[in-house]
Amino acid sequence: MTAGLRRALPGALLVLLLGYAAIHATIWLHARERLAHPPARAADVALVLGNRAYRDGRPNPCLTGRVDAALAMARAGLVRQLVFSGGVDREDGRIEAEVMQQHARAAGYAGALLLEPVSQSTRENLSMSRPLLEAAGVQRVIIVSEPYHLWRVERLAHALGFDRRFEVQYAAASTTCWQRWGMAFRGALREPLAIVNNAAHGYLR
Repeated sequence: MTAGLRRALPGALLVLLLGYAAIHATIWLHARERLAHPPARAADVALVLGNRAYRDGRPNPCLTGRVDAALAMARAGLVRQLVFSGGVDREDGRIEAEVMQQHARAAGYAGALLLEPVSQSTRENLSMSRPLLEAAGVQRVIIVSEPYHLWRVERLAHALGFDRRFEVQYAAASTTCWQRWGMAFRGALREPLAIVNNAAHGYLR
């Protein structure tokens, strides 16, 4: 390593750290705003975005908590149908949408369900759910995910034209992944990296 490179490296690392911290602060402030202002208008469906299906041999609370948030909206009459989006979990081979369906049925939900069991990313959750929603005649959608995930979700929805095709609201699921420090820290630590990755691929607007 040359002397010039050694001198430049600390500055470059500082810039990267400051950039990461800025993204982190942005998504957490937005998360708290979404938690403070849940959806207020009735919608046709709640679209629940996928996550890792199992953790330590049990259903992942980050995933089931999103389903629980959607179930609460259904019970309150805010939505009349649930849509679960998520494909094969690369870690254990389970299909996220099916795991969500099983959890909803076990919790006593007997209402209408749609499954999108193929998508492998947040962007695909939205793009692959769109034709299902259109075929069902859906006009109004509440998208459900973790609080710290929603900043990216909203920008992906805009970039894909999802929020122009449907009237969209966003629901922050206050799951144990948000409430327990360890899970919240891991999730929020990964999310800025996902934002940078999506931005590098031109997915965000």
